[in-house]
Amino acid sequence: MRINRDEYLNRLIDSKWNGLIKVVTGIRRCGKSYLLNELFYQHLLNFGVSEDDIIRIALDDDDYAHLRDSAVLIKTLKELTKSKEKKYYLIIDEVQLCRGFEGVLNGLLYRRNIDIYVTGSNSKFLSKDIITEFRGRGLEINLLPLSFSEILPLYDNPSKALADYLMYGGLPLMLTFKSESGKRNYLSNLFKTVYINDITSRYTIEHTDAIERIIDLLASSIGSLTNPNKITKTLTSKGQPGIDYKTVRNYLDYITDAYLFLKVDRYDVKGKAYFDTISKYYATDLGLRNARLNFRQFEENHLMENAIYLELIKRGFSVDVGIVGVRDVVEGVRKAKQLEIDFIANKADKRYYIQSAYQIPNKEKAIQELRPFKAVGDSFKKILVVRNDFAPIYNDENGVLHIGLLDFLSDLHSLDKG
Repeated sequence: MRINRDEYLNRLIDSKWNGLIKVVTGIRRCGKSYLLNELFYQHLLNFGVSEDDIIRIALDDDDYAHLRDSAVLIKTLKELTKSKEKKYYLIIDEVQLCRGFEGVLNGLLYRRNIDIYVTGSNSKFLSKDIITEFRGRGLEINLLPLSFSEILPLYDNPSKALADYLMYGGLPLMLTFKSESGKRNYLSNLFKTVYINDITSRYTIEHTDAIERIIDLLASSIGSLTNPNKITKTLTSKGQPGIDYKTVRNYLDYITDAYLFLKVDRYDVKGKAYFDTISKYYATDLGLRNARLNFRQFEENHLMENAIYLELIKRGFSVDVGIVGVRDVVEGVRKAKQLEIDFIANKADKRYYIQSAYQIPNKEKAIQELRPFKAVGDSFKKILVVRNDFAPIYNDENGVLHIGLLDFLSDLHSLDKG
């Protein structure tokens, strides 16, 4: 089964020979090795690079166990790249398994004829490490699980594909299971045996049950505003031992560093300022989120919102949760009120305001969803996404694009429809 990951492949292609170490990061089992060792490797061959000039090392393979010693690794690499007339591509999987790999790679950066690509697993090589390990000379390419548009070609029925995506997410190996029970067991076991261990093995966590409770809270409330203080109060009220504000704040950092959940900041559109006291969290993979809750809490409106967020960041947008202030007259008195915009998506000089609405059953609901757009007061594009697979695509009299979730996720140019 071959799945094209063109957006990420193009990022790798665009970064060739830019003088930086390309570091592919992401949640475990999302396809980092496949991206480098299959798709990027094949690209190099197609463009005339000799196999002899592509050095691939998988440090998690026992055949390369001797290279986990940094002295042996650097000696081997010097031998493999000794020709100064040639240009070499170096691809190392699970680079963190080599103690002292930072010095090895930083040393190779001074060799002008080596272009370096590595992957790192979450337990010992997380996003914040990229900033420090390579002294500003590392380029992180964060890989997400498969998006809906990437799994869609595997299905004959788009509606079935979308239903499965919202239920089982986009981890590549999940797609190899044909039965629902097989998919559920795979995702549930993966969460227990891999992701929790990734976090607890990296940090000294006294109360492992506490961090699991926090994960459960995030999973059950995706897209809801929260903060460490709120979570602390919730867990304390339920008798969770070993919980205080600092611990919860640290655990939230561990969880987001491991890519299990992604934090989204809240932005005041008119005030042009961020709120640093409250945020939203979205699951990196919907299937893992559902598995964590034993597939019992399937709230499609929240899953839909999560899917839209993942699609936006996959397309390279910086995404915030928006609020816009208005004043309502209540019993003759003007009162301030804040309206929420689900997403503000920014990239270069482009900005989109996006609302996610599971259903628009009546005029009152339509007014509720569209009112924040009117309050924004600028000319950037506004989009209302609804769950109906057969919803027509159109611009209303106020210029708001109405589009169904299926069309929004499947068309990479959906933001510019209408």
